[in-house]
Amino acid sequence: MSDPLAQHTGPSWTFLSNHAHVLVCLARDRDARLRDIALQVDITERAVQKIVSDLEAAGVVTRIREGRRNHYELTLGEPLRHSLEQGRTVEDLLGAILSAAELRRLKR
Repeated sequence: MSDPLAQHTGPSWTFLSNHAHVLVCLARDRDARLRDIALQVDITERAVQKIVSDLEAAGVVTRIREGRRNHYELTLGEPLRHSLEQGRTVEDLLGAILSAAELRRLKR
């Protein structure tokens, strides 16, 4: 009997949105190129650009131009947007995903 999971080539859905995935990538590497984030999240570079713009507009991310590259600062105290997440912050979300060392480095 064949294992149906063995034939599965990738996730058809995930627990987190692409916005959360991009945020996690930026938290892990605040100097990441959008092209690299697109590869990690498995979406287009254009989609990443739109998501970063959304995160900037929401006050979650600040883009700082450094020469030809961008550096991203995260506002960890920013509240999450959905009513089910009331009272939770960006830091709470990232704390559930990042390692303790990654979260400490992010807070510096």
